[in-house]
Amino acid sequence: MRAVLCAIVVLGFAGLTAAGQDQKIDAKKLIGKWEPAKPKAGAPKMVVEFAEGGKVALTVTVGDKSEKIDGTYTVDGNKVSVAMAFGGKEEKETFTVSKLTDDEMVSTDSKGKEDTLKKVKAK
Repeated sequence: MRAVLCAIVVLGFAGLTAAGQDQKIDAKKLIGKWEPAKPKAGAPKMVVEFAEGGKVALTVTVGDKSEKIDGTYTVDGNKVSVAMAFGGKEEKETFTVSKLTDDEMVSTDSKGKEDTLKKVKAK
């Protein structure tokens, strides 16, 4: 399960990141829970939560099992750097955010994969 989670985290945070290298994002708009706008069929449910103070948590749900992985993030201009630990190994990824609104985030990871996340509405 840890190997699957590690892969999901790397791919999941790939959903966070491309153009506009000189843009700055409003880091306050990051705060909250985000999920893929168009999840792939059969993919685990994934929710990324950015909190104040540079804390981030990824919750992955496969079937009826959920696992939460905590980490940290920093924002520099339009780049979001995330660090999380799995099984004693730290994973890091930096994403470039090209669009960030109250409801949508479009980002590109370091491998050039673009993804769109939508903000999870409070229930």
